[in-house]
Amino acid sequence: MEVIPAIDILGGQCVRLYQGDYGQVQTFDENPIAIAHRWVAEGATRLHLVDLDGAKEGRPVNLAVIAAIAQQIDIPVQVGGGLRDRQSVADLLVAGVDRVILGTVAVEQPELVQQLGQEFPGQIVVGIDARNGKVATRGWLETSTVLATDLAQQMAIAGAAAIIYTDIHRDGTLQGPNLEALRELATAIAIPVIASGGVSSITDLFNLLALEPLGVTGAIVGKAIYTGEVSLQEAVRAVGQGRWQDVPPDLGTSAWA
Repeated sequence: MEVIPAIDILGGQCVRLYQGDYGQVQTFDENPIAIAHRWVAEGATRLHLVDLDGAKEGRPVNLAVIAAIAQQIDIPVQVGGGLRDRQSVADLLVAGVDRVILGTVAVEQPELVQQLGQEFPGQIVVGIDARNGKVATRGWLETSTVLATDLAQQMAIAGAAAIIYTDIHRDGTLQGPNLEALRELATAIAIPVIASGGVSSITDLFNLLALEPLGVTGAIVGKAIYTGEVSLQEAVRAVGQGRWQDVPPDLGTSAWA
């Protein structure tokens, strides 16, 4: 299973929000580019970038920082936040981003997702962020009446390459992922599901790994790797695909053979 570090960007800095609340911001580093290099050095095989300013304003805001990360590192980068038109998507892909994540438009303009999926096959991912099973939009500031499973099925038909599922009540809380919701979602669709929100330990990752046969192919890890509850190196070695030659051997190798 792919372990994907999250880099949330607000005001050009690397931050984390608590349950998506812009009023509860914790800044971890002033330089997201340096953080990206750190996670690559620790064995990441993909990075998950979120333009929090963009999500709030409905347009990309931190494009320069995101482009710098995509161009400086040698692993794929996926980006979400404020992508609500074709030009924004195209700009990121031209800048070197591997996959873009659409959220609000999946609810408000599902036909656009289908058009982009046809134009950029394999590069359009839909982020489904849910409160109590209902999809939240516009930077998590609004909650729709759409059920997460219904939207996932619709987006799979529309051509999405994968679904990133975030339980907002778990995000930034270190309370563990919502395994039941992920199981329900993964069994409802035939495209990969990436779990996001709440991972607090290697045990949480092993619990997610048990859902891999159902189609949960990755886990986005955020706050836990910034606070030290989870070592990215250890996580990659335990459940990840691994970049073994790049990971410093400070954990020892016998336990992970």
